[in-house]
Amino acid sequence: MPEISEAARALALRCEARVNELARRMSRDSFARLPGYDRLPDEMKDVEIAATVRHGVRLFLRRALTPEVGGRGSMRLFRERAAQRAEEGMPLHLLLRSHALGMYVLWQALREVALPGDEAALVELADLLLEAQQGIVGAVAETYLDERSALETERRAQRRSLLRGLLDGTLSPARLAAEPFGIDGPCLVLAVGVDGGGVGGVGGVGGVGGVGGVGGVGGGSGGSGAGLVGASASAPGPASGEGDVAARRRLRRVQTALDHCFGVEVPALLDLGTEPGRAIVPGAAEPPEDLARRLSRAAGTTLRVAVVPAEGPGDVPEAARTAGEVLRVAAGCGLPPGMHRLDDVLLEYHLSRPGESGRRIAALLDPVADRPELLDTLRVHLAHGQDRRATATALGLHPNTVDNRLARIAERTGIDLATPRGTSTALAALLLREVPEG
Repeated sequence: MPEISEAARALALRCEARVNELARRMSRDSFARLPGYDRLPDEMKDVEIAATVRHGVRLFLRRALTPEVGGRGSMRLFRERAAQRAEEGMPLHLLLRSHALGMYVLWQALREVALPGDEAALVELADLLLEAQQGIVGAVAETYLDERSALETERRAQRRSLLRGLLDGTLSPARLAAEPFGIDGPCLVLAVGVDGGGVGGVGGVGGVGGVGGVGGVGGGSGGSGAGLVGASASAPGPASGEGDVAARRRLRRVQTALDHCFGVEVPALLDLGTEPGRAIVPGAAEPPEDLARRLSRAAGTTLRVAVVPAEGPGDVPEAARTAGEVLRVAAGCGLPPGMHRLDDVLLEYHLSRPGESGRRIAALLDPVADRPELLDTLRVHLAHGQDRRATATALGLHPNTVDNRLARIAERTGIDLATPRGTSTALAALLLREVPEG
């Protein structure tokens, strides 16, 4: 900092006795011109803001009188107050304008006590004042924004925790009405998953490329047919290998599309690892028919969406479980990607229920568990209505190869796919093999 002349020091010294008067003038009169200042509590104006003004004026005058005064510690009070104002919700523009106006009032005070011949001293102090202003405003803005960011992160984490508790049924019913989601009546519960890229579908084993298969379009080596719309999704598509920034942008697009589809802010958990994303739509009676298409466009990959109504917040956990199962079953039984309801997969949903009998049915396919191409063929064959030519086209095989594979399945498992009972048994076994243990 350049040397301060004796004339500038003398001018600053004349203002030192007016510190308390300036603090009162700023905190009560000058700042009253700022929009919103009149709504602040009197205690904040008379105690905290006045004390901050006194600190700022004294700091400036001491720097003029003793140039070595200052440093990092001199900003501590400004930073503490900025963090406090951020926590209390004072708008940033009001906080910064109060600092700027305070500097201007101090400049006016210097002019008031200046004597003829003090012009050069005023210029020196104006330079010092402008230098101090940029340092203070920078520290205040940085601290305020950091605090707001931390508070917003904490708020989002709390909302996510509450939403997860609501979906999982761990949030007590007494708290439901008080939570910030606006769910006090009927709602829709959604499960949103990335469509699997392999022929195998949900948890399926991939095979030769081509259209069809229980789980959707494409080839490759299996994958989750109802994975997450999120950064850690394992399903094929733009999520694979994308960076954190790209993943967050994609999630924001999906969230925005959800909000626009229903015309409300939709509470959603869209980043839960490999599990499907989940969302609750307050008060919604019917989703738009193009919901899956619009969300897919936002995500940049093909999505499946399961929709289950709930009568109220107490019914949300069961609806969420059902939606996840509908999503899994819809992919597992070969429905094309889109929007799915329980009625769309009612029989398959029933057949896929676990239990002792379910485990025994699933075990019927154990003899071909080491032959993924046979399981692949079985899935695709059932998904295409047991049309051997359509199955062959989907798998890129000759129809005779399909016949040979189906014959080996029948030979190994004893399931006769030529009968309705055998077909139903094979479908149930496939679905039950995808039911998680436990």
